[in-house]
Amino acid sequence: MVRNSVRGTVAAVLVAVSATGCTSSARDDGGNGGKAAPEPRAAAESVMKGGSVGGSGSACALPVTFDLAASWKPAAVQPVEDEALSELGEQGPVTLVCEIDAKPAGNIGYLQVWTGDGTDDTPRQVLEALLAADPNAAEATYTEVEAGSLAAAEVGYRVSSELLDEPKKERAFAVTTPSGPVVVHLGGLDSREHEEMLPAYELAKKSVRLG
Repeated sequence: MVRNSVRGTVAAVLVAVSATGCTSSARDDGGNGGKAAPEPRAAAESVMKGGSVGGSGSACALPVTFDLAASWKPAAVQPVEDEALSELGEQGPVTLVCEIDAKPAGNIGYLQVWTGDGTDDTPRQVLEALLAADPNAAEATYTEVEAGSLAAAEVGYRVSSELLDEPKKERAFAVTTPSGPVVVHLGGLDSREHEEMLPAYELAKKSVRLG
């Protein structure tokens, strides 16, 4: 998968490579009934809304719609015939379909939206399959949450690679829709960038709705 425009392709590929995943050593919430939440935030109120994505006429056609932070720019991700590039946009049960670029707002990173075919899996099972497909992350912590008015699951975890001085924070939430599962993921260049972009992620989670 690559972006429609050649501009940003390298960054998109790097984010896609490191965006998701966890080894079998990832830890669960320990059977504590979802109490081990991935650092819950109430930061959505602190970011200015700049539009929405997912609806008719938006940059990305999605099974859901959610609000965007000001200056974040969405772009659809289109399939390509090159097998190696195509694999970068597939992670477990879902495929990368939309990237929302934070650079115009002053950060390095994306909100990524992944969708899949219809399934009976719960949102948590979708996230578990997503993370199980990549060996670069660990310390996964799951919790049951609400995204807008929809039942959802969320995971916080850390990603390591040879390109990083230290593991960096990442997180994602998943909902299920009549069209299939939707995952919204936030990475970042490093943990500092991730923390700075959290309000945009929380705004998306707070505002997500079907259609």
